[in-house]
Amino acid sequence: MQPPIPVGTLLQNRYRIVKILGQGGFGRTYLAQDQRRFDEFCAIKELIPIAGDAENWQKAQELFAREAATLYQIHHPQIPQFREQFEQEQRLFLVQDYVAGKNYRALLEELQANGNGKFTHQEVLHLLISLLPVLEYIHSQRIIHRDISPENIILRDRDKLPVLIDFGVVKEIATQIQSPHEIAQVTTVGKVGYSPSEQIQAGTAYPSSDLYALAVTAIVLLTGKEPKELFDETQASWNWEIRVTADPQFAQILNRMLSYRPSERYGSAAEVARSLKLLYPNAGSSTPGSSTPDSPTPGSVSPSTPDLSQMRTVAVGRSPQPSHSPANAPDSTETKIPQQVENSILDSPLAIVVIIFTVALVAGFSSWAVVSFLRQNSNTEPRSLTPQNFPSPIVSNSPTPTQPDIPEYEEPVIYSKRLRFDTGDTAEVNQTIKANETIQYTFFGKEDQNLTALISENADVVMTLLAPNREPIDDGSVKVVLYQGKLPFSGKYIIQLNTAEGVTQSSYQLKVKLEKPVESEPETPIIENTPQTPSTQDTPEQPLTEEPLEETPTIENIPEQPGTQDPPEQFPSDQAPESPSFPINPETDPINPQTDPINPQTDPINPKTQTEQLPGDDPAPIEDR
Repeated sequence: MQPPIPVGTLLQNRYRIVKILGQGGFGRTYLAQDQRRFDEFCAIKELIPIAGDAENWQKAQELFAREAATLYQIHHPQIPQFREQFEQEQRLFLVQDYVAGKNYRALLEELQANGNGKFTHQEVLHLLISLLPVLEYIHSQRIIHRDISPENIILRDRDKLPVLIDFGVVKEIATQIQSPHEIAQVTTVGKVGYSPSEQIQAGTAYPSSDLYALAVTAIVLLTGKEPKELFDETQASWNWEIRVTADPQFAQILNRMLSYRPSERYGSAAEVARSLKLLYPNAGSSTPGSSTPDSPTPGSVSPSTPDLSQMRTVAVGRSPQPSHSPANAPDSTETKIPQQVENSILDSPLAIVVIIFTVALVAGFSSWAVVSFLRQNSNTEPRSLTPQNFPSPIVSNSPTPTQPDIPEYEEPVIYSKRLRFDTGDTAEVNQTIKANETIQYTFFGKEDQNLTALISENADVVMTLLAPNREPIDDGSVKVVLYQGKLPFSGKYIIQLNTAEGVTQSSYQLKVKLEKPVESEPETPIIENTPQTPSTQDTPEQPLTEEPLEETPTIENIPEQPGTQDPPEQFPSDQAPESPSFPINPETDPINPQTDPINPQTDPINPKTQTEQLPGDDPAPIEDR
């Protein structure tokens, strides 16, 4: 096992280790400062390497990348946000947001040190109501926590909400590496006493498995006792109600969550939340971080605090104004109105009629003046206009251009999946991709393997193939729909898919075939058969085929000297029929002795034959020409 990373070490030239937050059998958690984000605190989880061969190390890398891709998809305010994963010096790391606060184990120990020793009913109710929506969210993402306990729930300082941490990623990877060849692998993810039997013994987990662990956490906080003190192994039942005074209906909900058989538990976290809502209608109605009688936080409720839900409702209003009435009439309810000092002109009906008449008269006169002015202007003859001596501009009827709608920006999303090849080394995927999504398919390839990747014709999708160094394999592997080639070296390859430009969404079918490299055939038989090839045996005969071409001019002169030359004497009998079919001009014949640029004495083809032919030529026809 490698030692812990010293405090002050800088990882990835970015994260400076501050201290060790925790350590287990399979991993460590460090508090670090992110120097690229103004020294913001973050949590770094390390997988402790297990001594083994290269195969186990490669498997650890694949599992680590798969779990990192799972955590990347989780976005919830009560779950630390995943930042990145990296490898350094044969160590694997995950980086997440740091949550400032204390876990519920530390809070329980503080209560026990102060003499109280356990949480109140309202505090546990607040924990359940606040954490059940988180479980409902992760279960909807097909993710199961598998390690819920007081140690893995932090009460955040800034809003007093429970935050779920540690998804058991490191433990699962370490378990699968340690026992890869077991027929029925038993998972060690989870804590004994908190995790149900199907998870500890059979290695399977369901959403109800998380509900079981959450209920065990609740009764541990209510009683201040560990699970082994509350569980009767002889009866296979939980005996926790005798240690606390709990609402029978609330206890019934917890006992159903603690059922031994998964089928007898609640089917989902939302179903548990509905049962609690029916039992406590006002629970969870407060804003995050506030304390109400039905959803308090640890430390906010004392034993002497009265139950406000049983108190009478009191009307609250403004405080009464001080009375200025005489002292001898404090209980008088009559309202005294002061006498009017002056009479208003509006109190006289005649004055009101006069005002209305005057207003109507003014309005009528104003209307008549306006109409008369408009009619006078309309009867006036239009003045003569100077003829226009320039062409009028042509105004098109096209509508005024409007600014195009700007599509809303969508944050890019990256999904990473591993290709599963069948027995024929072929993988096929049918999926839908959006414009803001990037889907990466990973697989492990060996050097010189033949790779064929094809996108269906009706899909508006392109792919880019990346080598283990995260660079394109070659120039023909960037934004293509078909790729064929050999892998340059061994390692993890990535097929990255994106929509074509201008396409918002498209369905596609990806087919990948990974073939073993073809072994080259031995070259020994080819070398042995080389002496028997006809091309090397026929080489001496090539000059003989050209020999009639040198005497072709004599054949053309046969009509002029019909009796001076006998063709059988100049050409062999086996080649004479071929000469008439090649009429060659003697002035440009490259084989004619007069224009042959090759020295007959040094001809590399057959110098002996050329030497014998040149003296035998008939010089008379050449001199006559």
